[in-house]
Amino acid sequence: MYSTTVTRAATALLLTANTMVSALDLDITSVESIKNTAATIAYDMMLEYKGNVSGGYIGVLPGPPPNPPTGYYWWESGAMWGSLIDYWHYTNDTSYNDVTSAGIQAQVGEDIDMMPSNWSQSMGNDDQAFWGMTAMLAAEYNFPAPADPKAPSWLSLAQAVFNTQAVRPDKECGGGLRWQVFPYLTGYDYKNSIANGCFFNIGARLARYTNNDTYAQHAETTWNWITNVGLMDAEYNVYDGAHIGHNCTDINKVQFSYNSAVWLLGAANMYNYTNGSAIWEERTNRLLNRTLQVFFPEPQRVAYEVACESTLKCTTDMFSFKSYLTRWLASTIKMAPYTHDTIMSYLKPSAVAAAQQCIGGANGRTCGLSWNSGKWDGTFGVGQQMAAMSSVFVTLADLVPVAAPFTNATGGTSQGNPNAGSGSHHDTSLIKPATGSDRAGAGVVTALILIGATGMFGWMSI
Repeated sequence: MYSTTVTRAATALLLTANTMVSALDLDITSVESIKNTAATIAYDMMLEYKGNVSGGYIGVLPGPPPNPPTGYYWWESGAMWGSLIDYWHYTNDTSYNDVTSAGIQAQVGEDIDMMPSNWSQSMGNDDQAFWGMTAMLAAEYNFPAPADPKAPSWLSLAQAVFNTQAVRPDKECGGGLRWQVFPYLTGYDYKNSIANGCFFNIGARLARYTNNDTYAQHAETTWNWITNVGLMDAEYNVYDGAHIGHNCTDINKVQFSYNSAVWLLGAANMYNYTNGSAIWEERTNRLLNRTLQVFFPEPQRVAYEVACESTLKCTTDMFSFKSYLTRWLASTIKMAPYTHDTIMSYLKPSAVAAAQQCIGGANGRTCGLSWNSGKWDGTFGVGQQMAAMSSVFVTLADLVPVAAPFTNATGGTSQGNPNAGSGSHHDTSLIKPATGSDRAGAGVVTALILIGATGMFGWMSI
């Protein structure tokens, strides 16, 4: 992932001029209200997706920046499909299932490992892994399999991502994944928490799903590395990353919510996989407590992106981080049920606050980043919509049955392939241009259904 400052002031002013003050009316004690609110936000989010119209890239949001300047990087498209799988799982609304399935399958790549050559010039380990985590989620939830019997299964896609990444850690800084996959990419000399956290997350979840301890061993090794190198400190703060040239001693101590959350969900899965072992219980507890302290300040207990929210000097990517924070906290409850009361006491006020500030734009319901302000902050985009939507639908867990992720022993139906990704061959000297087959055909139109700084962050991992 690459950072890009979002500058939309002129457009925001135009939207503000036409704003209707009509905050989404969310009642978190009402199933109907939660579903309607989440559906409205989801619909507005999907208006940004152009992959279902002539000339659009199937599975991919417009972008990357600066083409257009308000565009998105490839990884966020994979993250968005993951949010819609969660949306379906919590709400039982199937409206976006077909476009989600098609979007994921369109980006599996030539080697069926979530590394399409079209995106080689911005391929980070975290980028690939976000698509892998989405595939893992589809497997865990028994998301409908693709209609094409030749299409790769959800589980095999997650395994392919894991297998291709398992061979990439090197001896620099004592181990760990580099941020970028290819040597020609800026950031190849950077090892960071999100790339390694995603790998840890997938490994822990594969261990639980398949009951194969090899995945758990990789997860344990990755945890040991991040704590030994200091990217997760003794107080369970999770920092961004460090450079190989400094033997990873120049730790960038900026904290992002998705860094903490991706490690938390992985730890909770390890707790579940090990039948509640004391060590993984302690790790889960301490990481949970620190995540809540840093990103849900008292007394509001409303999700807050500490690195950029106060000034709104956020990159495109940062606007989406609260989506993963809230969703992965909710999933942590399923893996470690004893965390329920604590986590929900933060998720519920966050949902209310998120909905209350969705009063922007020409439609009077556009969502921003600043949830605790009670007003729209003038920012808008897929990330803001995704985050607000996620915060809302996870509160359904207290009102309706929401199944825990399946395993292959508890009803999981996705068939795996332990050797998936073993045939991957990515020649860094070959970068294939986009072809017409990657675009939606002229006659393909899928109807969406309405349900009702840089200066601060530079080029580092975002």
